[in-house]
Amino acid sequence: MLNLRLRSAARQRGLTLIEMLIGVALIGVLTAVALPEFQTWIANTKIRTASESVLSGMQLARADAVRRNVNVQFAFSTGSSWAVTVPSTGETVQSRSATEGGTDLLTVTRTPSAATKVTFNSLGRTTANADATALLTQVDIDNGAISAAKSRELRIMVGTGGSVRMCDPSVTTTGDPRKC
Repeated sequence: MLNLRLRSAARQRGLTLIEMLIGVALIGVLTAVALPEFQTWIANTKIRTASESVLSGMQLARADAVRRNVNVQFAFSTGSSWAVTVPSTGETVQSRSATEGGTDLLTVTRTPSAATKVTFNSLGRTTANADATALLTQVDIDNGAISAAKSRELRIMVGTGGSVRMCDPSVTTTGDPRKC
């Protein structure tokens, strides 16, 4: 009789209802813990995507100005929408909509606040805008939908020599290349 019980126990396969309920409960707890962090990660990824888009647009404008040997302008229209144009011909080199990549809900702060464009000359340096408006020197991109403690604001800076770089205002370590 003992021998039969050992054989039937060895053949038993599958999960009991209690084991399955414990597994479902663990998955539920892990999901509840991970979901807020996942939402923060997605929001910060949108900030990064929009910042890289703006940075790449400014670098394109600068490179195209040198390549074409004419002034080329990077200009914001609404939100994080932008266009690279040749003011002398009115040609649009490239443009991006704020809704691309789901970045339409981001907060874009420009410095000076009224500035919307920056013009690069044939040497790749910044030059006065044709309409005499203030030159764009800094763009801060953030997401107001998440708390400031979890948000990762990024900044694009335009130097007087025409250099364009992205940095992280929260980094304070001297020598860190991400520092503004």
